[in-house]
Amino acid sequence: MVWGFAQLRAEWSPMHKWNRAFGDASLVLVALSMSLGPLSRLWRRATRWLVWRREFGIWGFGAALIHTGFILFGWVSLEWQRLFGFEFLPQLNRYVMFDKGFGLANVIGILALIYALALSLTSNNKSQALLGQSVWKFLQQGAYVLWALILAHTAYFLYMHFLDFHRATPEPNILQGAFAFLVVLVAALQMAAFVKTWQQGRRRHRPAGRVAT
Repeated sequence: MVWGFAQLRAEWSPMHKWNRAFGDASLVLVALSMSLGPLSRLWRRATRWLVWRREFGIWGFGAALIHTGFILFGWVSLEWQRLFGFEFLPQLNRYVMFDKGFGLANVIGILALIYALALSLTSNNKSQALLGQSVWKFLQQGAYVLWALILAHTAYFLYMHFLDFHRATPEPNILQGAFAFLVVLVAALQMAAFVKTWQQGRRRHRPAGRVAT
């Protein structure tokens, strides 16, 4: 999957090509993890695939770590100020804010990485037994927060990062449409599963009709 995403940007520099490839792979893996739950509610046979939900999430976190490594060592060269949108200005001999959007998107990405780390470390039976069912389930529900952070981070770099007035506007990213489709698909699965669960709950609690005498 990573190799395939890299080939879509074969003309890019190696750092940017592989940085984006691992980021895209992470997004797809987390999307698969988020989709298996609602899919199993809509289609009973899909329950056999639930065992992969944890693995997809952990693999997605691993790909995100590599994606982060490319940014830290390749894009900003371990200058943490640049990670948050600052650039060194020799005339002032200090760092100044240069790209607010880049900095904000990376803050969102860091928060997503922290969420993913917490979920990955507790996605095992030992943590479930240690924390208790209710606490463990509450923690794992943070996956929805993680998904929202990932979408915000990805959307910025797909749609907005290269629109600054001081940059030449490039051709639209070829994955913009695929990203939008993926977001809509996951949301549709979640909504359909919610509606089905709600309907089943209503039928379960519906009072029985009167028996004829």
